Amino acid sequence: MLNGSIPEAFNNLRGLRFVNISFNQFEGHIPNLKAFHEASFDALRNNKDLCGNATRLMACVPSFLANHGHGKWTKVIISVMLPLFGGLLLLFLLVGSFFTFYKKTQIKESEPREEQQGDIFTVLGFNGRVLHDNIIEATEDFSSDYSIGSGGYGSVYKAALPTGQVVAVKKLYRSEDNIRINNLKAFESEVMALLEIRHRNIVQMYGFCSHPKHSFLVYELLEGGSLRMLLSNNEQAKELDWKKRVKVVKGLANALSYMHHGHSQPIVYRVISSNNVLLDLDYEARVSDCGTARILKPDSSNWTSLAGTYDYIAPKLAYTMRVDEKCDVYSFGVLTMEVCMGRHAGDLISYFSSLESTSSLMSNDQ
Repeated sequence: MLNGSIPEAFNNLRGLRFVNISFNQFEGHIPNLKAFHEASFDALRNNKDLCGNATRLMACVPSFLANHGHGKWTKVIISVMLPLFGGLLLLFLLVGSFFTFYKKTQIKESEPREEQQGDIFTVLGFNGRVLHDNIIEATEDFSSDYSIGSGGYGSVYKAALPTGQVVAVKKLYRSEDNIRINNLKAFESEVMALLEIRHRNIVQMYGFCSHPKHSFLVYELLEGGSLRMLLSNNEQAKELDWKKRVKVVKGLANALSYMHHGHSQPIVYRVISSNNVLLDLDYEARVSDCGTARILKPDSSNWTSLAGTYDYIAPKLAYTMRVDEKCDVYSFGVLTMEVCMGRHAGDLISYFSSLESTSSLMSNDQ
């Protein structure tokens, strides 16, 4: 049985074609010969510590490592890599601290606050003055050219922001413009709760901005328009087949369920009409102005804002002035009838009243 390193003389045997050194005690690297490189594992097996470029042999340790020894090389690695990793760690800590400080600064700047007269009051998630100026510029100071509708609380404008985002801006009527609110903290809490609402059948509110000159709410923009507008247009109403009408009613039901049961404190809409239901291009219904009544008129029935929606008002609300979820359910029923029959709630009520009168007359004649 042979042992030790394979003699260097083997490197001179260029004509060697076959080799078998198995079952010996050879160690170290094999000669740099074709016969060794192409040898099978069986021809090299059962040796002590052979290494090199051959089947199933480990690669040899570079000579400069072997000369220094493993202990010395370990010290070299530690002495070089430890300061390097320490420097990288320090760099990451500094960068992390900077971004944390920057984020806290931005949050502090965007926190709800009340400022001096002439400044902006904002509960938006970004700089209020910048947003205010951008919207004034985008709508040319709320020019009628950008108006896309109006409601009980204000007029709605389309605004294209410098970021490329297109939003709907509801400029509040002066009677609704409660810039100086008695309980500011409660108001801020209500608005922040509305900003966190995320539901596919509720128009998302992006923020609220007030200024001594005017105040406005910012919402996502839906290109499909209102349900009332669609139903009142004979050509567009033809596109709303039964499948789409069922989809609209189902979306409204989902929105109401979320408003009434998806929060610790139910959100009561008060009166939902076809003007308050917007559609996207896929005829997905979205309820707009969700919670607006609660933040603008928290302690009143707000009859001014209900103008034009009396046909949707529950008798309970009309008689008792008390608002609860049942009022929304009544409005939902009237609205569902309007969607199914394609006629405004007022026309339907007049129609059914006339039928009742006719039936009564016929009974009297008999």
